[in-house]
Amino acid sequence: MMNAAAYDKVKLARSNKRPTGWDYIRNVFRGFIELHGDRRFGDDPAVIGGIARLQDLPVTVIAVEKGHTLRERSYRNSGAPSPEGYRKALRLMKQAEKFGRPVICFVDTSGAYCGADAEERGQGQAIAENLMEMSTLCVPVISVIIGEGGSGGALALCVADRVWMLENSIYSVISPEGCASILWKEASRAQEAAESLKLTAQDAVKLGIVEEIIPEAELGTDAFYADLRRRFLEELNDLQNEPELLQNRYARFRNIGG
Repeated sequence: MMNAAAYDKVKLARSNKRPTGWDYIRNVFRGFIELHGDRRFGDDPAVIGGIARLQDLPVTVIAVEKGHTLRERSYRNSGAPSPEGYRKALRLMKQAEKFGRPVICFVDTSGAYCGADAEERGQGQAIAENLMEMSTLCVPVISVIIGEGGSGGALALCVADRVWMLENSIYSVISPEGCASILWKEASRAQEAAESLKLTAQDAVKLGIVEEIIPEAELGTDAFYADLRRRFLEELNDLQNEPELLQNRYARFRNIGG
């Protein structure tokens, strides 16, 4: 039998006891003003976005929100964004660029919503547009995977200058169950697939996919959020003084897998 360590991380990443995007917004930032809608179709509750202050620094904050309770998860579609969610996120990023605000994204999704109505409204194109536009965004971008980072649904908010992962989060092209179903026609082999996918934060750092792992010993406490705030301020100070921001972002992704 395969070592269960990776699949244990998957279960921890999916736990409904973990802080969600709203929890980070409330506890790390102040004066948050939520902005709604993609100006094309509607508003997606699975993606929260708006303007806030990181101490005294104005920032744009975007978070995928799963919700804690059954009612919240139903309303937020369990954190599976629709095309309008990604378009709203992109609208806010372009607004941030216009006003020179850094962008901070919190990612926690098993993947983009895959319903027929989402496909009809251009799900694939919405994700592709985010990938393209984020690669040339002229302000610093930091993305933090706080739980699940699944497939293109997560990547659409992770074309950033810095990508961080919480200690027990995961980042993968597909879920272990989906991988096992495709490769072996047995979803029950998800544990084995989890090991092969190299989806843990520790794997991602070794592979050069993310820069930093955020410890979870004090997850959800005031001390945890204060430490995260400090990390953001230090990193943004460096990024805002970086004259070759776009070139470095380009090189960051070109070098993955090198």
